[in-house]
Amino acid sequence: MQIIPTTIPDILIIEPAVFGDERGFFFESFNERLWRKMTGFDLHFVQHNHSRSAGGVLRGLHYQIQQPQGKLVRVTTGEVFDVAVDIRRSSPTFGQWFGTLLSAGNKRQMWIPPGFAHGFCVTSDVAEFLYLTTDYYAPEHERCIAWDDPDLAIQWPLATTPKVSAKDSQGRLLKDADLFS
Repeated sequence: MQIIPTTIPDILIIEPAVFGDERGFFFESFNERLWRKMTGFDLHFVQHNHSRSAGGVLRGLHYQIQQPQGKLVRVTTGEVFDVAVDIRRSSPTFGQWFGTLLSAGNKRQMWIPPGFAHGFCVTSDVAEFLYLTTDYYAPEHERCIAWDDPDLAIQWPLATTPKVSAKDSQGRLLKDADLFS
């Protein structure tokens, strides 16, 4: 496993050691002991989620204002452009975003700590997305920041207007959102 730092120090890209031959491949998508050793983070994941989305779908930018979730995310089918936005007012990187391509081909994962809004857009015909979370889903605490907030100016790799849910189309601007201190 290799840890790749990003422009926001709390977000990490994880590149697994992949063992493959003509039969296929094998890799550990998570090993708690190795994770602790490589990152210094002692985490406990409580929920494992799996979503499937069609091409052109954009989900997010989601977060929970209470019971904030850290997320370890990866793609098992297709490709997505994955984004995390720092929404911790006291952070030196507040309001900054980081995005990267995650795909079944590159097998990379991204660690998104609590205190970040998260979203992704599907850049392939279909994508399946898996994520481990450090707290349970709590719909009463879920919030959404507008994916197209002009102050964030996220450079989504979109050729057309994305397909978003009714809930996501009502996302608030960062300046009007409930945020972390």
